[in-house]
Amino acid sequence: MSPKFNLKNTLLTFLSMGLIVGGWWLVNLIWFKPMHISFFYDRVFIEFVLKQPELLTQLRLLEGVGIDGHNGEFTDSSEAFQTELLEDSRRNLETLKSYDRAAQNPSELFSTDILTWFLKDQVDGEPFRYHNYPVNQLFGIQSSLPDLMITAHQVKSIKDAEYYLSRLSKFDTKFDQVIEGLKIREQKKIIPPRFVITKVLAEMRGLIGVSAPKNVLYTSFQTKLDKVKDLPAPERERLLKAAAQEIEQTVYPAYAKLIQYFAYLEPIATTDDGVWKFPQGDAFYAYALKSQTTSDLTPDQVHDLGLAEVARIQKEMQTILAGVGYSGQTIAQSMQALGQDPRFLYPDTEEGRNQILKDYQTIIDEIQAGTNVAFAVQPNAGVKVERIPVFKEKTAPGAYYNPPALDGSRPGIFYANLRNVAETPKWSMRTLAYHEAIPGHHFQIAIAQELEGLPIFRKIVPFTAYAEGWALYSEKLAWELGYQKDPYSNLGRLQAELFRAVRLVVDTGVHRKRWTRERAIQYMMDNTGLAATDVVAEIERYIVNPGQACAYKIGMIQILALRERVKKELGPKFDLKAFHDVVLKNGSLPLSILEEVVERYIQTSKAT
Repeated sequence: MSPKFNLKNTLLTFLSMGLIVGGWWLVNLIWFKPMHISFFYDRVFIEFVLKQPELLTQLRLLEGVGIDGHNGEFTDSSEAFQTELLEDSRRNLETLKSYDRAAQNPSELFSTDILTWFLKDQVDGEPFRYHNYPVNQLFGIQSSLPDLMITAHQVKSIKDAEYYLSRLSKFDTKFDQVIEGLKIREQKKIIPPRFVITKVLAEMRGLIGVSAPKNVLYTSFQTKLDKVKDLPAPERERLLKAAAQEIEQTVYPAYAKLIQYFAYLEPIATTDDGVWKFPQGDAFYAYALKSQTTSDLTPDQVHDLGLAEVARIQKEMQTILAGVGYSGQTIAQSMQALGQDPRFLYPDTEEGRNQILKDYQTIIDEIQAGTNVAFAVQPNAGVKVERIPVFKEKTAPGAYYNPPALDGSRPGIFYANLRNVAETPKWSMRTLAYHEAIPGHHFQIAIAQELEGLPIFRKIVPFTAYAEGWALYSEKLAWELGYQKDPYSNLGRLQAELFRAVRLVVDTGVHRKRWTRERAIQYMMDNTGLAATDVVAEIERYIVNPGQACAYKIGMIQILALRERVKKELGPKFDLKAFHDVVLKNGSLPLSILEEVVERYIQTSKAT
């Protein structure tokens, strides 16, 4: 049974029970402590998601039961709403603690521990509520709202189109709410580094620097309308005219207001890049690392781990490079030479970019056909490759993954950045495809969405170290399964792992050891050989999202260590498929809880 139908059944149960017992049960569920903890799990999730119209559009949880009004709304970004969410987390954590653990079965205790970790992390972050940059070169309303409209807002009917127009009419409200929070941060001297402001200004000016009919919000809407069956021409023209009017009269003024504010900030911003500059900056970074890695490693421990991993991986790469004729050079020099070798480059044309997408899909289809040797459980949802929208590719990461819609209307999508074909040498493509799609993010996230018998929050809740650790583990697993046989593809895999090890060094370098942006860029250039445009985008990403990039390698290290532990403990009983079941069939987990799950599996397996 899919997550969509789980929620449908839950909602219908709520309604039916409300009718049967005169609403008493439903009132108790919504406003008081539910009698059974399983109902509480559902309430926490439903309470949260119903307040998030944008998330609902992404997930498509309610359309199957005829509820779609959220598609005409944006999620509230006001300060009052942010306070409300924090209060929800605090209240739910206290309620969760009030349930008698002795009365919970093992499955419920497991869910309780996961939800406790998640809610406590939200509450622990309250002192650092303003320690972030809600608008930056990677994410924020200036790019997330157009992205939502283009990639997630479906237009299958006139009603859907009207919802699209409704959202266009609310851009000004959403922007005003975000600006309110930005001004509070300004008062607290939490202002993005100047390079962030400069890039965001360029992005916003470019987005509105065209007439409405040429704006991506209009052209995307036009394309969606063209696919609506039996749409009368006059109705189509009315909708397009209304969209152009909203873009001109609402969207553009909203952007102009944010542009004006950022132009005001630009000269007063500094070039200090680390969060050490914030009030309680060191405490915030320690919290950010714990939140992202779900570990208790200190910033200094993470830094030292990164240095050790960089040295280990580079040694392995040097051996392979010498075998293919690259000796006497640094890793960076050798990999840069490989990255410029015409044998491995695509033409810098639209045809070349289209071929990259086709080749990615071929790689994914190939490994999909062979995953039975390592996986007993696989997702029903498919995955496809698409280009990152051009309007955001200059500052976007090299790739990312969006999960399938829960109603089956959209597959998982691996978005590839094609801003510069030189960033996509052929020997790097397998590793990236395995990370973002199969057996990486797509397997982990889509499988979680389709799990039966779990509270729905466990199919959705994200833990970065688990999700990214699994994706990085998948890169190595694909090599172990024989999908990177030639030395060049193996070098691509090791460079990707080296890149994640370098992240441990530069993230802690910037935010703990007060490295400048330029020093971090130079360190990554000197140690990886990645394209300069990639390196700059990556370092700038770590600056605005502290700690997140450290989760990848720490998660991978833990999953590999747990696999080795299972091998050692079970010996000839070790089964790779069974190990993957243990890791994947519980949804996303903090690493400490994943360790407990694996330990229980070991003890159970020994006893049988």
